[in-house]
Amino acid sequence: MTTPTRRDVLIGGALALPLVAAAQAPGESPAPKALKVVVVGGHPDDPESGAGGTMARLADSGHEVVALYLTRGEAGIRGKSHDEAAAIRTAECEKACQILKARPAFGGQVDGATEIGLARYDAFAKILLAEKPDVVFTQWPVDTHRDHRAASLLAYDAWLKSGGRSSFALYYFEVMTGDQSQNFRPTDYVDITSTEQRKRDACFAHASQDPPHFYDIHDQMNRFRGTEHGCKFAEGFVHHDQSRRVALP
Repeated sequence: MTTPTRRDVLIGGALALPLVAAAQAPGESPAPKALKVVVVGGHPDDPESGAGGTMARLADSGHEVVALYLTRGEAGIRGKSHDEAAAIRTAECEKACQILKARPAFGGQVDGATEIGLARYDAFAKILLAEKPDVVFTQWPVDTHRDHRAASLLAYDAWLKSGGRSSFALYYFEVMTGDQSQNFRPTDYVDITSTEQRKRDACFAHASQDPPHFYDIHDQMNRFRGTEHGCKFAEGFVHHDQSRRVALP
């Protein structure tokens, strides 16, 4: 029997995560297929604040999770040079990813000066597609922050470049909704009640960003999405209708 690739196990429609069709003993249940999940954010702390609970749940289930930061937060610490801020915030990313059991990766652009265009689209697609993702979560494109919009469009262009409908599953996440993400209406939810503390800890790992302030907003979001989903804490996502779909945790 030919062993299916990760892409073979992804199917369209709202179906449960497929199982590996590998040889097994009679009566033995097949193991779930491990997926490669990439979460694209404009800055350090964006993947964690928008999808940290889901990242932790996916990693706990045996899936490989990568946080792909478009920038290293170079402009994000008042009084620090770009190099100094990048060093501090890169270390914070590494700590946060350790908490979530994810791997950090970086997109090579500069905080506050992100660009889109032919060269940037190609460069980012090369980085993202080298990960061979099965699922990508990225920022919502209707966002007040230009770096968030850039991350969203770069990820979307990579999806198109890799085949669109036949490519990876594509989902969007929200950050600081109402202030930054706007017109966000979830199509999918993940109950993060069991991983909310790790999400919180990962966000607080970004100590340079005043986490008590920004996480207070996300705490309200987590609770509100939980109310919508019928649990204590949840994260909401928008599924790209023309992309493949996987069953989220």
